[in-house]
Amino acid sequence: MEEELTFVPVGQRERAGLAAYAAQLWHAAYDGMLGKGQVDYMTEKFQSAPALAEQAERGYRYYYLCLGKERVGYCGVCPEPGRLFLSKLYLDGAHRGRGLGQRALADVAGIARGLGLPEFYLTVYKGNAPAIRAYERFGCRRTDAVVTDIGGGYVMDDYIYEYAL
Repeated sequence: MEEELTFVPVGQRERAGLAAYAAQLWHAAYDGMLGKGQVDYMTEKFQSAPALAEQAERGYRYYYLCLGKERVGYCGVCPEPGRLFLSKLYLDGAHRGRGLGQRALADVAGIARGLGLPEFYLTVYKGNAPAIRAYERFGCRRTDAVVTDIGGGYVMDDYIYEYAL
């Protein structure tokens, strides 16, 4: 029997733990693509405990992804007018390639549906071929590309993908 993937809400007191976990996953995923310096900068800017607190004030919701009691990744979403923004979806490397990303995306679609939103969208680094394949396999479609200056001499060079419910 397949173990259920659950989304466990991250509370205010757990933000520092999520920030540390996010940094670990981001470095594993991106150091080879972007370099440690940019990943350090991005985790501090977007995934530090203060950044998570600021995002929560703007409506972001974070979840640990768990199989039973084992944490296997995390996810962040933010409802917007007319759609849900999938801000983050990261799996621990040991748990990739097992269909968990597809199951997590289905749950994100369920969150959007539960909020009465007709779609979700996301951004993904253009050089992240495994993530792009996963999103396309789920049925997300590429709708645009964007380069965003994030300061510190760094940019995010991303595709935008959408999934209509």
